[in-house]
Amino acid sequence: MTRLVTPHGGGPLKPLLLEGAALAAERARAASLPRLPVSSREKGDLIMLGIGGFTPLEGFMGKADWEGVCRDYRLANGLFWPIPITLSTSAELAREIAIGSDVALVDPENDDIVAILTVREQYTIDKGWECQQVFRTGDPEHPGVAMVLAQGEVNLAGPVKVLSTGGFPEEYGDQFLTPAQTRAEFAARGWKTIAAFQTRNPMHRSHEYLAKIAVETCDGVLVHSLLGRLKPGDIPAPVRSRAISTLIDKYFVPNTVIQAGYPLDMRYAGPREALLHALFRQNYGCSHLIVGRDHAGVGSYYGPFDAQYVFDEIPADALEIKPLKIDWTFHCEECGGMASARTCPHPESSRLLLSGTKLRKLLSENGEVPAAFSRPEVLAILREYYAGLAEHEKVEVKLSGHSAR
Repeated sequence: MTRLVTPHGGGPLKPLLLEGAALAAERARAASLPRLPVSSREKGDLIMLGIGGFTPLEGFMGKADWEGVCRDYRLANGLFWPIPITLSTSAELAREIAIGSDVALVDPENDDIVAILTVREQYTIDKGWECQQVFRTGDPEHPGVAMVLAQGEVNLAGPVKVLSTGGFPEEYGDQFLTPAQTRAEFAARGWKTIAAFQTRNPMHRSHEYLAKIAVETCDGVLVHSLLGRLKPGDIPAPVRSRAISTLIDKYFVPNTVIQAGYPLDMRYAGPREALLHALFRQNYGCSHLIVGRDHAGVGSYYGPFDAQYVFDEIPADALEIKPLKIDWTFHCEECGGMASARTCPHPESSRLLLSGTKLRKLLSENGEVPAAFSRPEVLAILREYYAGLAEHEKVEVKLSGHSAR
């Protein structure tokens, strides 16, 4: 039997999504409970708790866990965890919720009851301190900082019973795979070592090159696309999925790559988010995480390889999954193909640096995309998407930080 990495915490997967009679009973009970709306980010966290992606968490973090995670990447029990998983509400609503009571957590977009929370604790936080610890900045222009600053004044903590996967399977079909499903698929293929490739963009030639480096060293690659909410101007998940599927079908050896998606919103937390990406990919059964340039970054808030350095700053036993650190990748005219800063001796003038932001900018402006930037079949799908946008749906894409190079 193929041995995959163990879920985080050393035990079995811990999905909190109810099924069968238990689900029906709790759904009926939830209808009579006080209702509390959740944000898009909190909904994604709930679904990850439900499917076991956040094993071994049992719900939203209390103050001791929140403080330990922010301060030194540790839950109160000592387990490694890099980003707070919290739920907030207004002070007004918090006053109406008693400790020990149950509340129904509701997606305000469709009135779906996603989960039941048993409230064990209420607490306030220093939002500015959390932002400095997690995002390394308090700048409200940073999208992750903006999310924290927009939270309610009071955090609610306690275990959850998850009642819904938020419509993700219905919307994304077999692309939405749970950790149990990816582990079963890896085992069925006889894979032991799997590299996860994190993406919120369609895959251009640099992404393809990174994945193929991983194919050379691992049994397979999981192209794991974010299905949750992005910032304005990013390409929606169904379009990305179609483009990635086309790339895999035409440019990868069969049985080396699986595409799947996960339900989180981006936090744009750079190094800390890279660690969270690694942690839950371990729960999905991956042994490695590809970490390239500016992983989970935004703008110029992080250095291009801060997300690689952070893996050297945590204890060696914090995670079983390991990073695959890869340098700048680009197309080199003199090499006549894709290369990295570790393999190409030629000057920058010979290099075409690739980024998802650059590609989105060219496409949004109907500009000419160099042939070395993206595969033609992928470009055709993306051009079709941009051509179909109404004027009010178009967002100006600005180059900043490392993407401007």
